[in-house]
Amino acid sequence: MKKIQIASLSLFMGFGLLLAPKASAQIQNADVLNAPIDISKDFQNYLNTFYFADELASFDPATGKGTIKYLRYNYKTRQAFNNMMMKPDVEKANEFPTTEYEESPVLPFEIQFVSDRTIRIKTTSGPQFHPQKESLMLINGVAPNHPELWKYSKIEGGHKYTSKHGVVEILTKPWHVKIYDEKGKLLTSTLHDTDFKNTYTPTLPFSYVRRNSDYSRSMGAAFSLEPDEKIFGCGESFTQFNKRGQKVVLWTDDANGIQNETMYKPIPFYMSSRGYGVFMHHSTPITVDFGKYFSSANEMYIGDDEADLFFFIGEPKDVLDQYTDLTGKAAMPPLWSFGFWMSRITYFSEKEGRDVARDLRKYKIPTDVIHFDTGWFDVDWRNNYEFAKSRFPDATKMMSDLKKDGFEVCLWQLPYFTPKNTLFPEIMEKNLAVRDRKGNLPYEDAVLDFSNPETVTWYQAKLKKLFDQGVSVFKVDFGEAAPPDGIYHSGRTGFYEHNLYPLRYNKAVAEITQKEKGYTLIWARSTWAGSQRYPLHWGGDSETSNGAMSAELRGGLSLGLSGFSFWSHDVGGFATKSPENLYRRWAPFGMFTSHVRSHGEPPREPWLYSKDFLEGFRKADNMRYELMPYIYAQAKESSQKGLPMMRALFVEYPNDPGAWLVDNEYLFGSSMLVAPLFEEVTERDVYLPEGTWIDYQTKKVYQSGWHKIKAGEVPIVVLVKDGTALPHIALAQSTKDMDWSKLTLKVYASDKTTSATAKVFLPDGDAVQEIKVTKNGNNFDVTSNPFQGKTTLKTEWVK
Repeated sequence: MKKIQIASLSLFMGFGLLLAPKASAQIQNADVLNAPIDISKDFQNYLNTFYFADELASFDPATGKGTIKYLRYNYKTRQAFNNMMMKPDVEKANEFPTTEYEESPVLPFEIQFVSDRTIRIKTTSGPQFHPQKESLMLINGVAPNHPELWKYSKIEGGHKYTSKHGVVEILTKPWHVKIYDEKGKLLTSTLHDTDFKNTYTPTLPFSYVRRNSDYSRSMGAAFSLEPDEKIFGCGESFTQFNKRGQKVVLWTDDANGIQNETMYKPIPFYMSSRGYGVFMHHSTPITVDFGKYFSSANEMYIGDDEADLFFFIGEPKDVLDQYTDLTGKAAMPPLWSFGFWMSRITYFSEKEGRDVARDLRKYKIPTDVIHFDTGWFDVDWRNNYEFAKSRFPDATKMMSDLKKDGFEVCLWQLPYFTPKNTLFPEIMEKNLAVRDRKGNLPYEDAVLDFSNPETVTWYQAKLKKLFDQGVSVFKVDFGEAAPPDGIYHSGRTGFYEHNLYPLRYNKAVAEITQKEKGYTLIWARSTWAGSQRYPLHWGGDSETSNGAMSAELRGGLSLGLSGFSFWSHDVGGFATKSPENLYRRWAPFGMFTSHVRSHGEPPREPWLYSKDFLEGFRKADNMRYELMPYIYAQAKESSQKGLPMMRALFVEYPNDPGAWLVDNEYLFGSSMLVAPLFEEVTERDVYLPEGTWIDYQTKKVYQSGWHKIKAGEVPIVVLVKDGTALPHIALAQSTKDMDWSKLTLKVYASDKTTSATAKVFLPDGDAVQEIKVTKNGNNFDVTSNPFQGKTTLKTEWVK
């Protein structure tokens, strides 16, 4: 959590302003410290030299390896009727001596087949003298190659590979790689210069740029976009849900809110409504122009001097499954993490922690976690991993007592250390921080270098000590300000390490948590590809407004479409005290996400608002706790399949054109549809996919299509898919006290429906069990109980 970012030599010399009534934020798109790097600018600079992929110079079908000949271009200008035109034109070599350098270089190209749905395309802009042997982004460090899953055939003008799910054609001249589905529909294709002969718009084909400033190179992977194609993903993006027509900069950034274009959680992955997804396997800055400049061109501007792209063929579920098979699926978090997390910025003492725990039970607000934010040190924000003795006289006993009452404790920390921090000298002496080109610090603060194994060992030892005291989980805050010009232990600069920093950071905390506590759980703000392996992540420092509430949903949906199963956000908004009417509507939205936490400027505790608010908050929280068996089973299945718990409608309904257009409602798991109230209203327009839907609160029945639906007693619209048996459990004040030996299957079925199914996963179970119930008079009977002897299953027909 954070309120300001000061554009100065020090990241946090402005900490003292945090409690001031006025604070300043970084101005986006300004050339200040840690501003996002937009690689596309290099591809628009007429001073640079460009190399267009022209023809396949050689190719071995057995290995998938070959070479591509590139032609040299420069931008040329021409004035026409007071308008300056700029267009690429063939350029002669400018190097001396002319015998030593290629005017039209021939460079490596390779195609691999990871699975029968996944294709890997690799190109380079020059020799690779230091190839990376293993990638932190890939679950096994390297991607498998299974060419046997694709049948090769020679075709006129090129080569063809076929699997049961798709076709890849590699055409010699002009060079193209075309990807089709199993029915022969073109999904996407590389773009060649000849593809733009019918336009005056100067557009770059598949190419690379050589900067005249330093001769460094970056790839520009250009692919086709078809009419009506829609693009989703790219991480936790708060702009419009469909990225078609947008330019997205993938650079981990402290976004200073959730209603701007920068991202705490960029992910170099997206999926298309045409039936494919793309993973840009890079950690450099990436900018993707999804038809913003030229509507039929998808320009992936990759900072790296090579392009390594994975293409996944299939519907959204297939694409997410394949992508997370490659980069990792989310670990299953512990049961208690799905309970309510109570927090504010911040509880300053043991007394405050005990008081809030007492009041949570007094006011019967079911809760499992109490979070201590930036105030548990001797000096606020000065993270030294030590409880302030003056304010926490016996932190170990406090956490032990809280645990007995069903509360786990979460602690805030961050990986930056100011010069006044007592740990600063040790960090510098042991060389645990990122350095600059001279060996000094890039900033005034020491930024832990997680590419250094010794740093990870030192850092994890600090966390272990706190785990030993009774801490259950750490808030993995910040991580977006790794110095882009820094020199890292890995031997690379921040150009390659900046975006990897959150992944290294997430991994370090998650692995020590797993080792010490037996589960994988963090509460993190920043990510990169692969971070989904280490749940969970929350939505950053949201504004307290209707617009922010809506943006949170778009961000969460986008992150879910980027391989993340679990996600949360600050219920009520973060930046200021949440207005009661906003908090009232935001609370149930939070209760219907995978994890839920109230956090931000005080007050946050529901009893500090009106009596009506308290009662409403309690009802929303109770609703979640009674639904815990459904939530838990859906979480388990999501973690196994790489699916988000909070799903865009088209994940479950890819053949429904309307489902691809909706971004203000979602599916919570596979069977519940949730439509929050983003304004102070009592009803809203809701789009329902195919089938029959039953209101969870009012029991009204609706058919597919658009409806204006009134919210129930809890101010949110929630519907259940006809034929669903939702498992419920008796209300408890924490998951610790839940009785899983008695579950009720509440059957949501219209009069014509004769059977329904429930999915149940027990805390000590091995697998999700599907339970079928069949209609018998005025109720439904369980066909068979796989938990015989462990759990009784009562049925209740809701109507």
